[in-house]
Amino acid sequence: MQIHSMWDDYPTLKKDLAKTLDLMSSSIDLPNKEIEQTIIELFHSGGKLLRPAYLLLFSAFGKNTDKKKSIALAAAMETLHTATLIHDDIIDEAEVRRGVTTLQTKFDKDVAVYSGDYLFIVCFKLLAKYTDSLRSIKLNTASMEKVLLGELGQMNTRYRIDITVDEYIQNISGKTAELFALSCFLGCYENGGSTKLASNCREIGKSIGLAFQIVDDILDYSQTEETIGKPVLEDVKQGVYSLPLICALEENKAFFEPILIKKDQMTDEDTRVIHEGVITYGGVEKAYQLADHYTQTALDLIQQLPNNKANTKQTIFDITKQILTREN
Repeated sequence: MQIHSMWDDYPTLKKDLAKTLDLMSSSIDLPNKEIEQTIIELFHSGGKLLRPAYLLLFSAFGKNTDKKKSIALAAAMETLHTATLIHDDIIDEAEVRRGVTTLQTKFDKDVAVYSGDYLFIVCFKLLAKYTDSLRSIKLNTASMEKVLLGELGQMNTRYRIDITVDEYIQNISGKTAELFALSCFLGCYENGGSTKLASNCREIGKSIGLAFQIVDDILDYSQTEETIGKPVLEDVKQGVYSLPLICALEENKAFFEPILIKKDQMTDEDTRVIHEGVITYGGVEKAYQLADHYTQTALDLIQQLPNNKANTKQTIFDITKQILTREN
């Protein structure tokens, strides 16, 4: 079992994340054991497990922390996240995820689609078994809708060189930020936290998710495929334009348009020119400025959390600062 090394300094949390992965794995029961094993390998492929980690951390702000329930809810959130990754890989025709061959490459797209759908069911089974409130089920359903709307919004803006920053933010608010927000909310609320406090936790999670996705998109322009575990600038060929490129387009659309109109026929040389152009026209710098805005918003809100004996607030602050200022 692989737990990301970033949790080495937090042994209790690392142990709970290991239990989360165990529960996720034991919840998978498919007739085709090869597919089952491939899904489990994806669970254990070294992802950062940020969403379940935040859920577990924010559970400390409830009045009656229930570790078993929190681990189950964390497993539900990461299972849901994995389902969206499988569907992302189908749309992107990705061959590798975190160094592991994707389901749609190892088998076919039909198997991958049904595997992703199956994980949605696993997620809701865990929620139905362990949540105390119908509100949490409703919120999870609403969050799923926002995630899917974010994905659809991204598809609707494919190959559009006039996509705006506001449209990008709207898309990632659903696609990425919503699961962070829900994880923070459920951790607090399902462990007896007040509605007001849980709502504040949700806002923290949303800001973290927005900053995280922007930083992730920036890394496409500053890291290699080996470093980040996926092909760099592959999204551009698929017509998905992230914040650095959008900001650069605002500065000099004429530079990029002759290349971008080639769509999925772009060459490696084309992507190299785009990469250099995004840096030259300040796309990365402007994207960092917006990432810094959401990062600071998250950190300021975290500082407003109540103190507790375990000093969880400081732990959340330190982890958030670490992941939102990361370079890989």
